[in-house]
Amino acid sequence: MSRRRARAGYFGPASGGGAAIALDDVEISILRSLAVQLLELIGPGDQPAGAEEDPLAQLFAEGPTKPPEDPALARLFPDAYEETADASEFRRYTENDLRARKREDALAMIRVLDRGGPVLELTAEEARQWLGGLNDLRLTLGTRLEVTEEDSDELYRLADSDPRKPLVMAYLWLGGLQESLVETLLG
Repeated sequence: MSRRRARAGYFGPASGGGAAIALDDVEISILRSLAVQLLELIGPGDQPAGAEEDPLAQLFAEGPTKPPEDPALARLFPDAYEETADASEFRRYTENDLRARKREDALAMIRVLDRGGPVLELTAEEARQWLGGLNDLRLTLGTRLEVTEEDSDELYRLADSDPRKPLVMAYLWLGGLQESLVETLLG
């Protein structure tokens, strides 16, 4: 039996170390749309030549050596070091795996959302993937909105006529979801 304590809009514990949340159809639709847009932003990933025939080819695939030009992608795939040869080498060998993980996190969100509601129950692994996906969505929206620590209080006071208002509302909502998921998993 599940220890599910899902409240509307907040994660609660579920059996097996997972989490549960009650979402209405509109919330499910918004989250799904955002996750699909994140997948489109990250891209399909490059399949190295011969990867279908040789699974080891994927292990030795080399990725890009320069940061992405899109600011949101640059935020999702930052340099590990200052702009040096080390940064290029690190990116070359890690970005493909990082992209694959971020794609899998977004796909896990979509799969759970496609199961329908009103209560979505996540396994422990799905909860971990949702945590990554929610974080990536917030980073992307925050970058698009040019959110900084200094103006975070201003986000709560935007005029309804401000064209950024819908994205800001989504950004703040995702933050609440992320926070309640963290609390659930740590609780």
